[in-house]
Amino acid sequence: MLRIRLQRTGKKNQPFFRLVLTEKTSPPKSKALEVLGYYNPRKKDRSFKKDRILFWISKGAKVSDTAFNLLHDENIVEGQKIIKKKLSKKKREELAKKEQEEKEAQKNSQQEQKEQEQKDENAQEQEEAKQSEEDKAKEE
Repeated sequence: MLRIRLQRTGKKNQPFFRLVLTEKTSPPKSKALEVLGYYNPRKKDRSFKKDRILFWISKGAKVSDTAFNLLHDENIVEGQKIIKKKLSKKKREELAKKEQEEKEAQKNSQQEQKEQEQKDENAQEQEEAKQSEEDKAKEE
């Protein structure tokens, strides 16, 4: 499977990246099938071959998350940016608890709403019944 990803080049503490087309299983510093552009994070300089990138994507090449975000910034690909965050186990557990509590609160509020609607309907029926009784009493 072909992959469009970044390949780090440059000296120590001077990163420079090439956007390359390569086999997914190949090592990061292996020979690329095609160089599709470059990105210099220090100077914020970047250049991509839009037509070749779109060609390879149409042929079924997948884009790595970071490369996708760079291409999205250049309006080469469409879609939402991919946000990758690694959370600690403790944070994940806290988020899961919060989500569960929110679901329970939502269920409770829906039940309370249904109960309130039923009370309103019962009260309205009782008022109608009283009015009909009063009307009958007035007629007699």
